[in-house]
Amino acid sequence: MIAPKSRISKKRQAQKRAHWKLDAPNLIRCPKCHALKMQHKVCPDCGTYKGIEVLKLKEVTKKAATPE
Repeated sequence: MIAPKSRISKKRQAQKRAHWKLDAPNLIRCPKCHALKMQHKVCPDCGTYKGIEVLKLKEVTKKAATPE
């Protein structure tokens, strides 16, 4: 295996890693339900895309926690 010719300094190493960052996803509001969703994707809450219902989602009801 090839070994490096010379050692990389800490400054040079840090400069290389300066661009290792994550970008926040670009979220928009769904025009139908106003939930946050990613652009050009089906809304996970209402199942619509560009105003057309693409997915038929089941209604999820939140039940109050009842101690038994």
